[in-house]
Amino acid sequence: MTTPQQFQSSDRRIDLDWVRILAFGLLIFYHVGMLYVSWGFHIKSEHRLTWLEPVMLFLNPWRLSLLFLVSGVGTRFMLGKSSLASLAGARSARLLIPLIFGMLVIVPPQSYLQIVESLGYPAGFFDFYVKHYLAFGAQFCPNPCIVLPTWNHLWFVVYLWVYTMALIGLLALWPAGADWLGRKLAGMLAGPWLLIMPCLLFAAWRLVLFPAFPSTHALFGDWYNHADHATAFLTGFLLARQEGIWRELERRRWVALLAAAACFSAFILVRAGLFAPSPALKWAAASAYGCYQWLAIAAVLGFARRHFTTDGLARRYLTDAIFPYYIVHQTAIIVIAHQLRDRGLPAGIEACTVIMGTALTCVATYEIVRRMSWLRPLFGLRTAPRRLARMEQHQPA
Repeated sequence: MTTPQQFQSSDRRIDLDWVRILAFGLLIFYHVGMLYVSWGFHIKSEHRLTWLEPVMLFLNPWRLSLLFLVSGVGTRFMLGKSSLASLAGARSARLLIPLIFGMLVIVPPQSYLQIVESLGYPAGFFDFYVKHYLAFGAQFCPNPCIVLPTWNHLWFVVYLWVYTMALIGLLALWPAGADWLGRKLAGMLAGPWLLIMPCLLFAAWRLVLFPAFPSTHALFGDWYNHADHATAFLTGFLLARQEGIWRELERRRWVALLAAAACFSAFILVRAGLFAPSPALKWAAASAYGCYQWLAIAAVLGFARRHFTTDGLARRYLTDAIFPYYIVHQTAIIVIAHQLRDRGLPAGIEACTVIMGTALTCVATYEIVRRMSWLRPLFGLRTAPRRLARMEQHQPA
């Protein structure tokens, strides 16, 4: 049985739980897609699917910013139930322990297989791990030049922790800042400005910072990504308790969707080379793509608030499971794709095998981890109370 979620409750935002679940779920498909497009990735399939690139571009600008925004909302709700010190401790435990574990255990196979496929590394994984992965420096330069150990896809965890700690530091100096700035921002975004002002900001980041600071996920010097993701995180944090903003997002969801479609179409038409290239056209395309980013986020949030309003076992299960899924998914993709290389499989069968194998790996990992209290913190899960663990053991299959 499902029960309607009342939006005035400050304990849980069911719609944003579903947004988080679906956004993380998209990562599996997106990272599988990275095997087949022309952009750089740790390993590549022998197949190239040019038709897939517009689909990837459709997802690329908003999927991670949306996650940072939802994380900002969650941080605000956590702050309402704990002190700054408690929040810092809880966030550090949930993010840094999985990060360190992931860098030492989950990520290394990705780097090993990248070197195997790029350079034909002849030795085994243990030799690579001891001699190179734990070298704490640049390895295999100039191509590929990898600083090992690395966090690869776990960069999201690093950035989220840094933003959270920076925010906690600011709130320690200005405790009333969250409520005051939230009200001010909500006032600035009243009416149509809710769709316009963030568009201008995200477009400005893409026009000014992106050309000078392309994405690296290296934390230092990654200024475009910091401007983009920190803006989304802070926006979610400040607007979390501004109920009028969420009602307005729901009310303007169709406008946001149509405007997003128009901006993305303009960007794709320019990218496809249908017009004579010029600096002005390039500027317009970048602006359209930056606007599309916020409009897509606004549309997702608006439709989620309208339609993703019921709770149930699936939501509760996936809310707990999705972070462990995220931790293991990219390693599963790369290991499975490497095993399928040179098998002569058609692209569709290969991709479906990678997707299904990754999904099964994620589910199996979570089902094992959630039952073992010592493993749970390594995957970002709270340690289950002993009584709850006994109850789960005695539940009927």
